[in-house]
Amino acid sequence: MNDAPDTDRRTDGDRLAALGYRQELRRSLGVLGNISMGFAVVSPVVGLYAVAQVGMAVDGGAWVWALPVCLLGQLLVVGVYSELASQWPLAGGAYQWSRRLVGPSFAWLTGWMWQFAVMFANTTVAYLAAPWFFALFGAVPTPPQLVLTAVGFMLFCTLVNAYGIDLLRRFVSLGIAAEVVASVGVGLALLLFFREHGFGLLLDTLDAPAANGTGGAAAFLAVVAVGGWAFIGFDACVSTAEETRDAARQVPRAMRWALLSVGAVVILNAVSVALAHPDPAAVVAGTDLDPVTTAVTTGFGDWSAKPFVVVVLVSFTACLMASQGGAARGLYSLARDGVFPFADKVRRVNRQQAPIGGLVAATVISCAALPLGLESTAIGSLITFGTAATFLPFFLLCVAALTARLRGTWRPAGEVSYGRLGTPLNVLAVLWTGLEVVNICWPRAVLAPPGAPWYQVWAALLGIGAVGLAGVAYLLVRRPQRRMRENDPQAAADLLTV
Repeated sequence: MNDAPDTDRRTDGDRLAALGYRQELRRSLGVLGNISMGFAVVSPVVGLYAVAQVGMAVDGGAWVWALPVCLLGQLLVVGVYSELASQWPLAGGAYQWSRRLVGPSFAWLTGWMWQFAVMFANTTVAYLAAPWFFALFGAVPTPPQLVLTAVGFMLFCTLVNAYGIDLLRRFVSLGIAAEVVASVGVGLALLLFFREHGFGLLLDTLDAPAANGTGGAAAFLAVVAVGGWAFIGFDACVSTAEETRDAARQVPRAMRWALLSVGAVVILNAVSVALAHPDPAAVVAGTDLDPVTTAVTTGFGDWSAKPFVVVVLVSFTACLMASQGGAARGLYSLARDGVFPFADKVRRVNRQQAPIGGLVAATVISCAALPLGLESTAIGSLITFGTAATFLPFFLLCVAALTARLRGTWRPAGEVSYGRLGTPLNVLAVLWTGLEVVNICWPRAVLAPPGAPWYQVWAALLGIGAVGLAGVAYLLVRRPQRRMRENDPQAAADLLTV
């Protein structure tokens, strides 16, 4: 399926030079290290916690079927990303690829939206990690304590990232090892030894759609909107492309393995939690807001509560650490082209060859949004926006790739090429991501807390609109697209296809 020319003799440095850049970051990751970055950001524990309670409350035990749908949809996106990453193995993939497929203005807006999606997702992860720290001591935190603890998590991850990719890889790998052993072990044990219900529960909505005032199809679509959050983050593999050896070959492989492995663990644990939960109806009724912990402590006993808290805390920390590193590298990619505010400072690389300027900028922006945690409805709005803003760049990039294919201006010429299958796969990826963007942005009271204000119901559209308008304003006033044209890398990029 790969009809690309032989590029085995071209080194990673040659590829980067042909694309118009010099090697500034330390290229020391192997394929396993690259996989670990994607796995940590997708994180089965974080993903399951983000969607399990909402999924079960909206569609009962049948909610788990949304997860394979989301996984298959995201595999289509990975297919498009694989062809792009193998041809242009660069940090800041969404921005870098779009400028080569469509043009500077489109690329800049895509990169702008992706950056804020990731940075605000980091805000969310840090905030959601904070309660688990207090759970270690059996304490009930106040909102200010949660915000300050989240800042502490953010600064700790910044410090690790600042010491370079090798230390980051070690910390992330340690977190993944703990997460995999615990999540796979717990999932299998719940399924094999502590199951409370038959498999028929997985086809039972428990009358949740009727209780929420929705139909069966509408409830399932709502769960698909939420479930997609459990399968994002594989693009962190792309963020570290310039630090991965043989990146054109290994980054596509890493994305597939990261998504598939996380998907398998998430689905296993979702099924296990549903079948081992002592009272799924309580989740539907809203009296159990943490079905994962309930299932684990009921099955294993109260002694398991503390170890389980440690596993969850480690998983959140590894997720934040890897995602923060990805955000920093995306900002570095924009700034070295001079198209991001304060580019001279943001593009700086320190002695450890870490993108320290992007790291500081990403941390400042993520921390600036943390005071929203003083009001639960506000942080809920940020979570909703983050999900929508993540899928929008997926959609825009898939559209850009399909447009370039149909125009004949792009023919995949990297290590990965799907030949004639590439176009229909790309079409399906556009349909999937387009559906998910509309699905997530659709205002639903059922996905908001009871009594939530109107702006939280409309948070996805309002957030995308606000960030998008800010991006358009910067584009019109500062005109970063003109600087891109001055140093257009397309001519150099074409060297990879001849």
